[in-house]
Amino acid sequence: MFHRNGAPSPRNGPYPPTQVSVAYNHNPQRIDGANRAFHVLEQERLPPYVWSPPPYFAPAMVPPQKPALNYRRKRSNADNTPYFEKRLRLDPPSHATASPVLNWAPPPNRLPHQAVAAPSTPALSCLDRFGPSRHISSPHQGQTVPKSFNSLQVYAGDHLSRQMVELFEACQQQSIDLERKEVFRARLQEDIQSIFSVARLYLTGSSMNGLGCRSSDADLCLVITGNKRPDPVSVLSRLRKLFRTLSYVEGTCLIRAKVPILKFKEKGSDLEFDLNINNTVGIRNTFLLRSYAHADPRVRPMILVVKKWACHHQINDASKGTLSSYTLVLMVLHYLQTVRDPVLPSLQRDHPDCFSPCMEIDMVPEGSTHVPPYISRNQSSLGELLLGFLRYYASEFSWDKQVISVREATAFPKTYAQEWRKKFICVEEPFERNNVARAVHEKLKFDAIKAQFVQSSRKLQARRDLNSILPLRAIINKEALRRIVGIEALKNGINKWTSRYCH
Repeated sequence: MFHRNGAPSPRNGPYPPTQVSVAYNHNPQRIDGANRAFHVLEQERLPPYVWSPPPYFAPAMVPPQKPALNYRRKRSNADNTPYFEKRLRLDPPSHATASPVLNWAPPPNRLPHQAVAAPSTPALSCLDRFGPSRHISSPHQGQTVPKSFNSLQVYAGDHLSRQMVELFEACQQQSIDLERKEVFRARLQEDIQSIFSVARLYLTGSSMNGLGCRSSDADLCLVITGNKRPDPVSVLSRLRKLFRTLSYVEGTCLIRAKVPILKFKEKGSDLEFDLNINNTVGIRNTFLLRSYAHADPRVRPMILVVKKWACHHQINDASKGTLSSYTLVLMVLHYLQTVRDPVLPSLQRDHPDCFSPCMEIDMVPEGSTHVPPYISRNQSSLGELLLGFLRYYASEFSWDKQVISVREATAFPKTYAQEWRKKFICVEEPFERNNVARAVHEKLKFDAIKAQFVQSSRKLQARRDLNSILPLRAIINKEALRRIVGIEALKNGINKWTSRYCH
C-alpha cells in the first residue's frame, strides 16, 4: 500500500487488505492526459484510462502520472494475486530528458559495419540504477510528444542529414496531434462503457511510441477484463452498431483478420482509427519501441524517413503483401543494433525486468520509464546511417538465411526453427516471437522489396540527396496542410466535449 506522500510501506501480514473503494479527485482547470476523478476497487488490475477535457484550447498537454512501479507478475492462480492500492497524482509536465543521464557500454559481438567511434563508459543495470526494492519511485512518463533533441544537429553536418532533419521536423507528430487523438479516445471510452462497463480503451502504436507522424492513423486497444475471454468479433460487432449511432464517428468497417479490427474515422476530419480487442502485446511493444525511440536522437528521424521512403515506393502495406510499418521499425532498430559501435542496445536483454512479457499490463508503461539513456560510441551522421541501412539490406543481410531479432540485437539462422525456413522475410516479434513479416508471402512482392533496397541504395550513394529516393518537398507541403486541419479539428472536439460534460 502507499501512504499519502507516495512512499511504499510494507504490507501487514501475508493476506491482502480488505477491498475498499478509493476516490480520486482532480482539478478541472488543468489540462491532463490521465489524472481525473474516478473510483477504483483495489482488486482491479487495469488502471482507469480516462481523459479530462480542458475548459479552453491550448497546445500544451500535461503528461499523466502512473502508480509507483513494483514489477508485479502474473500468477497462475488469480486467487493468489496480491492486491495493491493504485494511486494517481497531479504532476507538472516533464521533458523527454528529465531522468538522469547514465552510460552503458554497448553489447559486444556486433556485425562489422562502418562507423565513427567515441569513448563509452561501463554498463549499469536496472537493479544498479534503482536498487533491490520492488517499490520504485519513477520519473514521469507522459503522453506528450518530446521536442527534438538539440544534439540532433550534431549528426546533421552534411546536406543529406540536413534534409532528413527537415523532413523529420515537418512530419513528426506534434503535441496537438496527440491531444486530438486523446480527446477522441476519451470521448469514445465514455460511450463504450455504456455497454462494457469494465472496459478500458488504450491509445497504442506509433501515436504513443514517439514514432508517429502527422498522417499516422491511431491504434486503439480495448481491454475487457473478466473470467471469460470475450470473442473479439462479437465485441467488435456490438461496437460497430454502437458507433453507427454516434454523431462523431463515421465509416465503420469490421476487418475479420487474424487480429480482428474495427476501422472508423472521426467525422468531419481525416483522422482514422483501428480498434482491436485485448491485443495486449500491442501495449507491450508500444512502450518497448518508445524506449528505443528515445534512446538516441537519431532513431526517430531514421525511422520516419525510412517509413516515408517505403510508403512512396509502395512497399509499406501488409494488406497488399509488403512490409507493415511495425516490420520496418524493427528492421531499422536491428540495423542500428548491429552496426560497428551500436547506436542501440538490446533493451530486453540488458533490462529484462523493465520489459518482462510476464509483467502485468497496468505496469507496462511504468516499466519503460526505468531504462536509463544509452550513450553510444557511434558518431555517424543521419545521412551515413541511412546510406548504411539501405546498403545493409541491399547487399549484406542474408534474406534466405537469417532472422532479424531486435530482442537479441542480432540476426540468427533460420535453421533454429522450422517455422522460419519457408518464409521470404523473417522479423521476430520481440514478445510473441512470431514473424511480423509473414504478410510477404509472394515471391513477386519479395523481389520487389529487395529490388527497391538495391535501387535506392545506388541512387542515394551516387547523389547524396534525399530527393533521389523520395519527393521531399511534396511530402513536407502535405504535412503542413495537415497541421492546419488538425488544429481546427482539436478545437471542435474540445468544444463538443466541454458542452457535453462540463455544463
